[in-house]
Order: sequence, then structure tokens, then C-alpha cells
Amino acid sequence: MDRDLDIIIVGGGIAGLTAALSLQAAGFRPTVYEAVSKPAPLGVGINLLPHAVRELTELGLLDKLLGLGVAITDLNYLTTSGEIVWHEPRGLAAGYKWPQIAIHRGQLQMFLLAKVHERLGPQAVRMGQELVGVETQGTRVSARFADRASGLETAVEADLLIGADGIHSAVRRQFYPDEGSPRWNGISLWRSTSPVAAPMGGKAMIWAGWSGQKFVAYPIGKDPETGLDRLNWICDLKVSDAGSPPPRDWNRQGNRADFLPPFADWRWAGVDIPAIVAASGPIYEFPMVDRDPLPQWTFGRVTLMGDAAHPMYPIGSNGATQSIIDARVCAWHLAKAGTVEAALSGYESDRREATARIVLMNRQQGPDRVLDLARERLAAGGALADVLPMDERRAVAQGYKQTAGFDPAVLNERVSFSPAG
Repeated sequence: MDRDLDIIIVGGGIAGLTAALSLQAAGFRPTVYEAVSKPAPLGVGINLLPHAVRELTELGLLDKLLGLGVAITDLNYLTTSGEIVWHEPRGLAAGYKWPQIAIHRGQLQMFLLAKVHERLGPQAVRMGQELVGVETQGTRVSARFADRASGLETAVEADLLIGADGIHSAVRRQFYPDEGSPRWNGISLWRSTSPVAAPMGGKAMIWAGWSGQKFVAYPIGKDPETGLDRLNWICDLKVSDAGSPPPRDWNRQGNRADFLPPFADWRWAGVDIPAIVAASGPIYEFPMVDRDPLPQWTFGRVTLMGDAAHPMYPIGSNGATQSIIDARVCAWHLAKAGTVEAALSGYESDRREATARIVLMNRQQGPDRVLDLARERLAAGGALADVLPMDERRAVAQGYKQTAGFDPAVLNERVSFSPAG
């Protein structure tokens, strides 16, 4: 493949920036166009599972990531009374060759942006450029961008355009104009971070409750002011019927009174949810949304990636992870294939159906399904050990790992997505 290809990446989030770094490592010189005028470390915590950390390690980023985040060692699923439904080691403790890292999304994005500037130069990312149109003409792509500061439009031609512009993707909308809003399941998520001592060993992920009311927490580093752990937490609450129109504001300020009362009695040894929430800074509310899997990602010399291609419910810690894998697989095919068309065909073949399975599995609660099973069985009476055998719990966890591509044995032995690997 000609390494002098003109490549446009629309979107400067985790997917787009990882794609830029992966393409640069393979010898290409892409340019990222981002609609936001000034980048800022926004968001809260995310988990990078070992199959994503492997890819970032092969880009030479592991040491810095470990300094920014926390290497997670345990996952605990709990009932509303604090009884452990499922525990498993995570990362290196689970036998992976790579850790699992919990990190602040905004810090990760700013780190990746700095690496793109370092490796490709400051002009490799064009900020404040909003995509307004895409046309494919034979072996060329024409994209029109509007400058957010001046309003002026610029036409840019390229050999390839990658749409990595998120769940509200303008690139996706070019090819699916009638798709409408994302699909909301009626659950809202209130998210923040709190400077507290991280519970259950200090490097654990906690999932408690069931699909209609759930608490999630894990540490993502140290609070710069107090020196305490920076605990990322999420309170999920079913507030509407599935299929209702999602809230108009996608990242709006949250109010404790809107979600905390149902969690008022959720206190166990070492875990006090009302106290954790009370210690937090600003709280933000999000709808739990996804989109239906697409029948096609690639249109001529244009393809989709990350949340633009497969937005999924935030279950199983797979959103950012799958975006990173998309980026690496796409760059690998472009480095290995003889033509752009063959590369994009191989990329879509590897990733579209694989991610569709995760989207659909997350709609059925993915690995969190074990919590719903525990609640349903315990409601009928009996001890947890009797009503939900350990083999059944293990099957839920293992089945999700296999679907999402991070079974330890398979991942450890899989060939590298680095072009020389």
C-alpha cells in the first residue's frame, strides 16, 4: 500500500487519535479534523480492558498510562445487601500479559492528543472543523468542513476518510440520513468522581444491584488536592420505558435528589454509597443509549470506526476498548493490503459483525446479567449458593469474554496488529 495516501480522520476522540497513532506507526501520515475548537479533559472514568491495553502497549504508551490510571486487580458483583455474587481477578492477576487500566477519559484523550502532536506534528490535528458533507468520487473523497470560529467552509480531498466522530456521527448521517436519534433503554446514569478511600482493596471494580438500579465504582488515580483515591462512580436508575425519546441534553448537570433516595440504604462493610455520592464534585446525567448494528460501514473510500460505527451500552467496559481495537485493525489492514478497497473490506469483515454481537449482548446486560439472575432467584427464596450455582455464574462471565474478544488464553496467543507483528 502506498504510504503517501491522503487520509482524513473525522473526530479527535479516543478512536480517532488511536487511529492516527496506529496509522503513523504503519508509515502513514493522516490528518485529524475535530469539531471542538479547544480540547479539554472532559468526562469521567473508563476501563481499558487488556485487549485494548495490548494495543496501546504496542504503540509504546503503557508506562505513561500506568502513571495516569490504576491497574485494576479485582471485579466484584454484589447484591443490594452486599453479598458477593461473582468475583474474579482482573488484568495481570487474571493471567493476561497486559493489565486492565481504569483512567479518566479526558486525561486519556489529552494524552493521546499530545502523542499525535509529538509523532505527527501540530498540524496533524485541525481543531474547530465541523464536517458538513462528504462525497465519494471513484478513488477520491471530498469532505467539506465549516470552521466554527469563522463559519467559512473548506473542501478537502483525500484517498480515504475514516469517520470516528462518535454516537452523533456526521459521517454516519451522510449514509444513514433517516436513522434518527440513538435508542434509549429508559435508564439514566448519574456519574462523578469522589476523593475517598477506594473500597474492597483499593484496586477493585464494584458492580452492585441489578439492571434497573445499579451502582458501579472503581478508582482512576489520585485526587490532586487531597491525595486520596479518585473514585469514579455511576448510579444507574430506570426512569422511563424503553423506546422513549432520550433526554434532549446529553451531558447535563445532575441533581442528587433525582437519583440518590433509592440508594439511601446501600451501605455495607467498606462501601457507603450515600457517603461516596456526598463527597463528589459536579454530577452529570447521561441517558443509556446505543444504536442498532449497521449492515454496512464502508462506502467507497469512506468507513466508520468506534462509536460512529457501533455505539453500545456502557456495560462490560467495552466502548473505548472496542474503539481502540477498531483503530488498530484498520491500520493493520491498510498496511498489509494491496489496495484501499481490499483494506477496508478486510477491516469491516473483521470488526462489523464482531462489534454487533457485543452491542446486542449488552442489550441483554452482558456480564451484568448475573446480577439480574441473582435478584430474580433470591426473590423466590433460598440461599444464593443454591439458587444460582457457581458454574452458571462462571458461564455468564466466560461467555462475555469470548464474545468481546478478551478470553485470556485467546488474547495472549493472538497475533499482533502491529504491521511488523
